Amino acid sequence: MGKVAFVFPGQASQYPGMGKELVDKHAVARAVFEEADQALGFSISKMCFEGTEEELKQTANTQPAILTCSVAVFRVAAEKGLLPDFVAGHSLGEYSALVAAGSLEFADAVQLVRKRGTYMQEAVPVGVGAMAAILGLSPAVVADACKRAAGNEVCSPANLNSPEQTVISGHAGAVKRAVEIASQLGAKRAVILPVSAPFHSALMMPAQEKLAKDLATTEFADLRWPLVTNVDADTETKGTEARDALVRQVTMPVRWEESVRLLIDEGVNTFVEVGPGRVLTGLLRQIERSVATLNIEDEKSLAVTLDKIAGAKFDAA
Repeated sequence: MGKVAFVFPGQASQYPGMGKELVDKHAVARAVFEEADQALGFSISKMCFEGTEEELKQTANTQPAILTCSVAVFRVAAEKGLLPDFVAGHSLGEYSALVAAGSLEFADAVQLVRKRGTYMQEAVPVGVGAMAAILGLSPAVVADACKRAAGNEVCSPANLNSPEQTVISGHAGAVKRAVEIASQLGAKRAVILPVSAPFHSALMMPAQEKLAKDLATTEFADLRWPLVTNVDADTETKGTEARDALVRQVTMPVRWEESVRLLIDEGVNTFVEVGPGRVLTGLLRQIERSVATLNIEDEKSLAVTLDKIAGAKFDAA
């Protein structure tokens, strides 16, 4: 059997009810949600289990909610003996990956991402920024469309997700122009996303500066397993370097396709999406169809993943 990477989802993977089934059945998952409630001073668990989509969509809520759910899922998998050789996370998911790898204490992480969400929300007034997904054009063509659309505004690739999908970010007018240019260049789809801020663009600098101060006072240990960082698409095991990558990540693009390809080069042939939703599973299929993609978010997916990985180990023995 090859190596296993755990990948942790980012914003847009949330849904009402996430994590509830595992919390009902596993004490380790329940403990994570209880710790989050205590660290935040309000019930993020109630928001995850009973909240509305609207509540969960607010960035300052989304980020701690997804992190808490992802870490709870990870702890259940670990208790069952399922551990990775590498970790990676998409944007916010990098915090979940660092908690899993033992670099960042969960209580610190959940407070950090709550602030991160708030800072991102406050960095740009609502309506000034936008993001859009461009499907069916190469990343280089999308980057060129952004350049042509920018004028004296900000418009740049934010998530280099797969050969087929690039998300762009910046001033609302420039992003709208880039969508029109991308459509003229033959994009299969080019759509403005329902997000509240232009993440991973230069407009996030005020958020990056505030978050850098919080990260500087937080302890980061060296990692138990290598992390592939969004910002460099390279492996990292030092806590101080992982912290620096989290700072730079706020304004820089998420190099997801490169991160996945690096993991495959490192011998990974099984990817497990750990946390709510299956967004990363979909992207993995666009990047490389020959690898096995599994996910864990509830009892059923946990059983399937444990079964498949145990079977693969048995076959290899």
